[in-house]
Amino acid sequence: MSRTFAVPAADPVTATAHLLARLRAETDVADVHADLTAGVPDLVVVDSRGDLAWARGHLPGAVHLPTARIAGHAAGLVPAGARVVTYCWGPGCDGATRAALEFARLGYAVKEMRGGYEYWVREGLPVVTAAGTVRQPVDPLTAPVPAPVSAPAPASASAPAPAGGCDC
Repeated sequence: MSRTFAVPAADPVTATAHLLARLRAETDVADVHADLTAGVPDLVVVDSRGDLAWARGHLPGAVHLPTARIAGHAAGLVPAGARVVTYCWGPGCDGATRAALEFARLGYAVKEMRGGYEYWVREGLPVVTAAGTVRQPVDPLTAPVPAPVSAPAPASASAPAPAGGCDC
């Protein structure tokens, strides 16, 4: 007997509805990085962690608004009509989910960034700290690691995936 299918898979209509619902409420680190790099208008990334975590490091351009302060301060920091992405520490933390819920209750279009700050850092993406903008080495379990360049690649070869880019 299959452990994976001990509970039968959802029918295609149910599976489609479920997966679309997840994609409507969630995004990933690679897509947020791509949008920030492209300068997508009306995108506001919100760090919902506390003051000490923010000081330790945060995404470039992020707004610091801990979850407990969203209801009282969102209107002054996040323009009406903005598309909001929330993040917290990582996949083991519900802080970004709670923050996204607060923004949704206030009428904002919002998504939670799966993986949070942890996966942003692990994918080798830039982080703002008191020392400036820094990057950690890419964790090969979270993102493609470009191969070392020893000789020019043939013209037909594709370029290695950039750090922080999911190639799925």
